[in-house]
Amino acid sequence: MAAFLQRGGAWVLGQTILILAVIVLALRFRGDGHGLAMFVLGAVLLGVGAIVGLSGAIGLGRGFTPFPKPSPDMRLVQNGIYAVIRHPLYTSVMAAALGWALVWQSWPALLAGLALMPFLNLKSRREERWLREQFPEYPEYAKRVRRFIPWVY
Repeated sequence: MAAFLQRGGAWVLGQTILILAVIVLALRFRGDGHGLAMFVLGAVLLGVGAIVGLSGAIGLGRGFTPFPKPSPDMRLVQNGIYAVIRHPLYTSVMAAALGWALVWQSWPALLAGLALMPFLNLKSRREERWLREQFPEYPEYAKRVRRFIPWVY
């Protein structure tokens, strides 16, 4: 249990609870299905989330993990999607959660999805402290590349 917590397991647990809340709330409290614009926007966000997440997972390769603390043998990835977004996997989760809520037109799920945003922002900040400790080049990388949205934030 101590190793789980040392690697940032509490962050993983919190993220998992919020993601499950989005999924379950959308299925339990779905809308009437009349909002075509919401459905289309949700589908687009789901697609963006899938593409960004797949790109991030491929970029990390064997370094892919839900834990925010990097393993000692990990290398700092700065190419591929990581050349334009520092945390594409978090971007993916946020986009997919919001997309899922909009597809199902579920306001409770949308609220849970919106709660993921500040949570993942805080998780990314903690992860970046660990990355700065492990990789001397990380501060320069962080100056060049935005956290979640290319060229914006």
